[in-house]
Amino acid sequence: MGKISGQDLWQWRSRAREQAVAAAISPDEVDWLLQEIAGLDRLALRLSTFKNQPELDVTRSLDELDRLWQRRLETRAPVQYLAGTTPWRQFLLAVSPAVLIPRPETECLIDLVVNAIASGHSTLAEGHWADLGTGSGAIAIALADALPRAIIHAVDRSEAALAIARLNAQRLGLGDRIEFHLGSWFEPLAHFKGQLSGMVSNPPYIPHGLIPTLQPEVAQHEPHLALDGGTDGLDAIRDLVAIAPTYLKPGGLWLIEMMAGQADTVADLLQQHGCYRDISIHTDLAGIERFALAFRAV
Repeated sequence: MGKISGQDLWQWRSRAREQAVAAAISPDEVDWLLQEIAGLDRLALRLSTFKNQPELDVTRSLDELDRLWQRRLETRAPVQYLAGTTPWRQFLLAVSPAVLIPRPETECLIDLVVNAIASGHSTLAEGHWADLGTGSGAIAIALADALPRAIIHAVDRSEAALAIARLNAQRLGLGDRIEFHLGSWFEPLAHFKGQLSGMVSNPPYIPHGLIPTLQPEVAQHEPHLALDGGTDGLDAIRDLVAIAPTYLKPGGLWLIEMMAGQADTVADLLQQHGCYRDISIHTDLAGIERFALAFRAV
């Protein structure tokens, strides 16, 4: 902890916001960084009332804050990585370059689970659920919060990602509701064959050739392990379609996030497999077909 005068911080903020505009970065990122590091709320930032305070408690010195911001400008490192945290649903999650930054649209996965259970599938509210490719643990944590009678199994190939996920679960008081497994997709869950109430995943779905064309914040900083879906972006999704029926109990829920333009192909994969029923495609808040949901045939 340290202290900065409100006037000094206001002057730094004004300069940083000008730099953001010049670099085609949203100046709101400056305020987001200040909310995380200086504990300022949105109203204080919007009205600039903090500039009249003689001292503010901060977690970083002004020099450290400026070094972080210069990294943002020079390397396009995501501001969430610089702050080490990101808000997602009602949670504040730790993030690092070892994990994908949870996106707002991914929040819809949890709503789809809750809605499916409320719409005639109440038996799925308990038992074992899997979050495959857990990354920061966002989905597993939200599932544990939404399904208090279920045990959530969070799986990831990356030890560094699992460490972040464990940290987030412990900080949020959900560590005893989530079991963490190192491995690829269902491999660490061999003893749960035919027992899973549900499976949720935000798998890699970006075609390999498109990754270099993404924003530098994504292409140069986020883990390619969590982005690269192979030549057409569907490698991981094909595996999840093919293997999940072995692990889901009859009537168990299958749910993934996918890329815009993949919905028809994913629906066809599910239909052709023959072990799924009630296949449906759902849009995100922008109206993009983003999610595929199905149930294990009885």
